[in-house]
Amino acid sequence: MQDKYFDVLIIGSGIAGLSAAIAAAEKGASVAVLSKEKEITNCNTNHAQGGIVAAAQGDTSEALIKDINSAGDFLNNNAAVDYLVKNGAPLIEPFLAGKIGVPFCRKEDGHYDMTREGNHSFRRILHVKDYSGAAIEEHLANYAMKLNNITILTQSTVVDLITNSKHSKDCQERYKSTKVIGAYYFQETTGKVKKIFSGSTILATGGVGKLFTFSSNTSGATGDGLALAERVGAEIINCEYVQFHPTVLFNRDIKDFLISEAMRGEGARLRNRKGEYFMKRYSPQLMDLAPRDEVSRAIYQEMENDDAGYVWLDARQIKHVKLEERFPKIFEKCMSAGIDIRKDLIPVVPAAHYFCGGVKVDLEGKTSVNGLWAAGEISCTGVHGANRLASVSLMEGFVWGLNAGLSAASASKSLTDNELLKSIPDWVYAEKQELFDPLLVYQDMSMITKIMWNYCGIVRTKNRLGRAISDISYLRHRIEKFYSSAIIKRNIIELRNAVIAAEIIVRSALANGQSKGCHFLVD
Repeated sequence: MQDKYFDVLIIGSGIAGLSAAIAAAEKGASVAVLSKEKEITNCNTNHAQGGIVAAAQGDTSEALIKDINSAGDFLNNNAAVDYLVKNGAPLIEPFLAGKIGVPFCRKEDGHYDMTREGNHSFRRILHVKDYSGAAIEEHLANYAMKLNNITILTQSTVVDLITNSKHSKDCQERYKSTKVIGAYYFQETTGKVKKIFSGSTILATGGVGKLFTFSSNTSGATGDGLALAERVGAEIINCEYVQFHPTVLFNRDIKDFLISEAMRGEGARLRNRKGEYFMKRYSPQLMDLAPRDEVSRAIYQEMENDDAGYVWLDARQIKHVKLEERFPKIFEKCMSAGIDIRKDLIPVVPAAHYFCGGVKVDLEGKTSVNGLWAAGEISCTGVHGANRLASVSLMEGFVWGLNAGLSAASASKSLTDNELLKSIPDWVYAEKQELFDPLLVYQDMSMITKIMWNYCGIVRTKNRLGRAISDISYLRHRIEKFYSSAIIKRNIIELRNAVIAAEIIVRSALANGQSKGCHFLVD
């Protein structure tokens, strides 16, 4: 099989990955984008409903910084927050709306129709009704595919990052500083593992939501980037901070469907099964627009109090907008379940939504390992602190995607015909490859998600976390053992990555005895 060579390799195709690809390509670099999915737009960005934070009339940098830090329980990286607000916010409108052509909603007077979400002190969120992420993702993908120096490889799941010190047959390389020089990836269409080399590599693999039983994430959010980074020794931080979105539709037939926080921004309110509007008891000032960790815990408590599996979201009093026009995606999905959001209460539960920790990066997206950058949800810039402010994730993914793309392109050096590359072997398959029963793989993944949901979820205790680390460590040992002899397939790769990512998260939670933000401990 012929090897591929690129200046920049990007693993992931959400807002961070595509922004990085565009930035690197327009700087003159040859770029490859790898996606596990058949369609590159199948990612968490595509499912984001609320919108993206931008500079709003009457708003100030100081006000936005205050809101971000408040939501993050003041664990935020001040330098990163300051950079994002002062350098990133002014880029959103001219780049995404102007250059890329995202049709953000406008009012009759031509000004942007900005909305508000939890813990925001201003209406400062650009949106495209309730499919903002899908519109941004589609326009980024269309723009990227028109650039001749971007190659997109779909149905391609990265097995491992290639480094000089681990993979080279030249024993002298093991004594040198570790440098990422590409990746081994499994190509679904051929069933083979191939090599791809790059001067710079960017992780943009998304989050970890699918490590939990209830999640708003797409099926690919299995913590791949976290596991890949750990195996090359990259520094990883803040992994105990997993944000749970308060309102995911509770329905037997419709799974993982988010009910946007923007609906509460327009006036919807939460009610318990007794019909009481309960958020005033938990957050007297912000009530239903309190930070997500607070709202999720409030719902959790109300569900326990009432011995109920869900609470209600009441949007019926919203009269200043037509719900079917402002939230067409939510309206249509709920109607398919027999729920008319104009007249009926919406059953909702909290679910794993966003990863606030990840691979530690600087303002350019550089990790602690040579040749490796990270951007988007898998990275940890410190912007989110202990809990993310709504609609800042797309903003951060976009800004750090651009930064990582530019930085990676500038640092990339041609690797073609290099003696080092010649010393990297093709993927070595197990001597006796075993095809594992997919039911057993499913059962192991199901066990991981149940352990994480029950023991490392919205409310945690030391005892629960102790049980979690014991169970996850046992599973990791068993999975690593059969992985070494398994026929390589996407589900096997994801299972291995998932158990590694789960162990990282649980160990981080167990090591942190301070209850803060998304990491809520009770004893």
